[in-house]
Amino acid sequence: MSEIIILFLGAISAGLLGSLTGLGGGVIIIPLLTLGFGVPMHYAIGASLISVIGTSSGAAVAFVKEGFTNMRIGMFLEIATTAGAIVGALVSGMLNPNTIGIIFASILLLTVILNLKGKPDHQEPVIKGSLEEKLKLYGTFPDKGVLKSYSARNTVPGFLMMMFAGAMSGLLGIGSGALKVLAMDNMMKLPFKVSTTTSNFMIGVTAVASALIYFQRGEIVPVIVAPVLIGVVVGSFIGSKTLMVSKTKKLKVFFAIVITILSVYMMYNGINKSFR
Repeated sequence: MSEIIILFLGAISAGLLGSLTGLGGGVIIIPLLTLGFGVPMHYAIGASLISVIGTSSGAAVAFVKEGFTNMRIGMFLEIATTAGAIVGALVSGMLNPNTIGIIFASILLLTVILNLKGKPDHQEPVIKGSLEEKLKLYGTFPDKGVLKSYSARNTVPGFLMMMFAGAMSGLLGIGSGALKVLAMDNMMKLPFKVSTTTSNFMIGVTAVASALIYFQRGEIVPVIVAPVLIGVVVGSFIGSKTLMVSKTKKLKVFFAIVITILSVYMMYNGINKSFR
């Protein structure tokens, strides 16, 4: 019982940290379970995927109502992320836990770097006769009471990047939000608010696709998943409230240092074959 309480409190911290940094709770949940509680890597990934579904679903509804999320772009790119997630989940079952730990640490470092970079804010017009116009990958979003128009660009590179993001989500049990935002921000030239909210909407759907495979393999264990899911949701809620009164730039730098140390520790344990 005491272990479940400690796990629940750890999950609250993970949800809080993930919410404040925008990295998602999975980046903390997996190190917490594998290094802190000795949970086998694949069981930790399964629990993390369920927590990703829970935290994404709540926030996604609010963003859709506010008019930021572009459902059409999200569902189109979801074809790529879902396909990638299924492949990632299948590959995960064939990989050694220590190899997954090393990949996890590498992607975590990349995620921190992308999260600290300045975010461009594009507003590209629709190009007549373009692929984006044919697929209707454009829309409007509210900005200070004004509706602003935008259109996607570079759809094919963005689609391929989404496949990679989905594969990392299925393989590592994280939302891969930073990779999705990279695809939509830097490649597809979508406005920052649209890319982040659409990414949040997609994360949950991507996680469901890979979670089904982990469930089929018996790697989603209720006694681990339940406290993790509830704790991460509670932590995310506290984080969303704290974010309103926090100096986000300083927080992001502080947590980036913490997560970098964590990723180096994960890498060390992976190389020394400490995971099971």
